[in-house]
Amino acid sequence: MNIVLLSGGSGKRLWPLSNDIRSKQFIKIFKDEDGTYESMLQRMYSRIRRIDKDAVITIATSKMQVSAIRNQLGDDVGVSVEPCRKDTFPAIALASAYLTDVEGVDQDEPVVICPVDPYVEEDYFAAIKSLSEQAEKGEANLVLMGIEPTSPSERYGYIIPEDNGHTSFVSTFKEKPTAGQAESLIKQGALWNGGVFACRLKYVLDKAHELIDFTDYKDLLDKYDTLTKISFDYAVVEKEDKIQVQRFSGKWKDLGTWSSLTAAMEENVVGKGILDDECSGVHIVNEMDVPVLAMGLSDVIISASPDGILVTDKESSSRITPFVEGMEQQIMFAEKSWGSYRVMDVESESMTIKVTLNEGNSMNYHSHRNRDEVWVVLSGEGTTIVDGMEQSISAGDVITMSAGCRHTVTARTELKLIEVQLGREISVHDKVKYPLEY
Repeated sequence: MNIVLLSGGSGKRLWPLSNDIRSKQFIKIFKDEDGTYESMLQRMYSRIRRIDKDAVITIATSKMQVSAIRNQLGDDVGVSVEPCRKDTFPAIALASAYLTDVEGVDQDEPVVICPVDPYVEEDYFAAIKSLSEQAEKGEANLVLMGIEPTSPSERYGYIIPEDNGHTSFVSTFKEKPTAGQAESLIKQGALWNGGVFACRLKYVLDKAHELIDFTDYKDLLDKYDTLTKISFDYAVVEKEDKIQVQRFSGKWKDLGTWSSLTAAMEENVVGKGILDDECSGVHIVNEMDVPVLAMGLSDVIISASPDGILVTDKESSSRITPFVEGMEQQIMFAEKSWGSYRVMDVESESMTIKVTLNEGNSMNYHSHRNRDEVWVVLSGEGTTIVDGMEQSISAGDVITMSAGCRHTVTARTELKLIEVQLGREISVHDKVKYPLEY
């Protein structure tokens, strides 16, 4: 099975755990069978592997999310990187060209396209495999997943099938109707459009060539910033006559707000948190190393991270976006391909960061023009290279680097260190990378 997972989002609706580079699909909030926490991305990826261990999985994403994807899934997963955000049609076109030209997938093979972040159970993954198998039959150009509605929601488009069969041809679509229209559509057997579909790879590429002048993956990538911003539904689905839909009646939730996210959580407290006996319907999600105590509250969400603290009743949690957009934010936590970092303190001429470097990983060999740096090793073992000099390091060691000094560190085991940046102009843009010939 070939599957493209669409990973986007700006991370505003689940602040303070999400931000511009850490969207909701990367938040580790769901407990796995072994008791560890996993993200929506990890959950989706691992369960696709369960249903098809040989599946070719490609993540279509922005360049800002690549490091987090590599950190959570490793290097085995394919990543189709959008140079800039252009909505779902250009993203799917680029991913399809990537599958053909980079992964070598035959254009006659089916591909399933779906969002990375719905909350689903095992039957969903069997359904996407069935979707792929139906697309391979060639009875229709597109096969959509139609989700059995649980309420007359105004948030989704509706698919109206020709009959009540499990697989049927599509009569028409209705984009995001009013609640009254939605109720009427449901009585007619309409299904939610969750943005999940399957088709032959060649179909997507042919549609891409109809609307975009390009030769191959590299050519499309080079001219990506000139493309028109348009969704796949508007560019393709609404203009296609030969469409089938397969019904899906299992659990499917769009966890786009704090209220919907906490409703899907298996426990009320993640991280250090205490609820007294008078609390009802209260959730604490705490990424800080300090306890949060809630007393006598009902239907409240408390979320704490280095980026900030949110306290909201569940009904109001959907109104968060305009408040977050008005904030001046510095990213205080981020996952990188080599590990993660957390900002601990910011002063006018210094910044203190806790860095975790995963076993076997290295930072880039780099220098800074405007700041000195000091590393204090907290735990683990590794190797530093400072201006060409190699040195083994372990807990308690201190490494000092002046502005202009080239440096890197490699972790032999998981390596934790405190990085203190010193200078009048501390900026994420002050970084020059060099090749390391060792």
